[in-house]
Amino acid sequence: MSQTISFIHPNSLVFPPLDTALTEPNGLLAVGGDLTPQRLVQAYSEGIFPWFSDGEPIMWWSPNPRAIIPTRDIRINRTLRKFLNKTPYQVSFNRAFDQVIELCAGAPFRQDETWILPEMISGYRQLHLLGHAHSVEVWEQEKLVGGLYGVAINGFFSGESMFYKAPNASKVALVALAKALEVCSVKFIDCQITNPFLEDMGCIEVSRDDFIQQQQAMLQLSLPSEFWTPRIISS
Repeated sequence: MSQTISFIHPNSLVFPPLDTALTEPNGLLAVGGDLTPQRLVQAYSEGIFPWFSDGEPIMWWSPNPRAIIPTRDIRINRTLRKFLNKTPYQVSFNRAFDQVIELCAGAPFRQDETWILPEMISGYRQLHLLGHAHSVEVWEQEKLVGGLYGVAINGFFSGESMFYKAPNASKVALVALAKALEVCSVKFIDCQITNPFLEDMGCIEVSRDDFIQQQQAMLQLSLPSEFWTPRIISS
């Protein structure tokens, strides 16, 4: 049976059912709408995220399978473990959100294909001000050398992008985040779509139904009020 794409009405926050997402391309659910904080929070709470390139309409995705990293299973190989034991880096939360998202957008490996467009940056900055988008920073002395950002709703964290300017910096950010979340009983980090880097860090794929079941449990989990307070979490 042929599938048709759904269009989001600009005055509605309602998304179509996840099982109507296209199989090719995998997980394309709907087109249109906007990147207001209200729509973004609604989307992430349903396991949906925006992803589109310059010149394209806003596209909303719910892939099947879904990529996650179980926090207790973050993979630290021997080389990384030795580095972590002697690392000169400090890790912080939410001390440089604007810098992190700009550096993610301009990461050299993205070249001209970044999806972190100005309108995306604006949307996530608004989410950050409202307490739903957060950054993890890696510092070498006073220099920002790596980090990541994503969207958090209670115990659900969906990673969006990362960057590094020094060896292992993005890995250090991811490990620090996973360990901090695990302490608070958060079971996984949503990675959306896997890639070789994430697989090396312990990323697995689960069915959409399994993901949504786990996600809904994390949405009910409250983190300590100070969890995302701007602070150094390791040094």
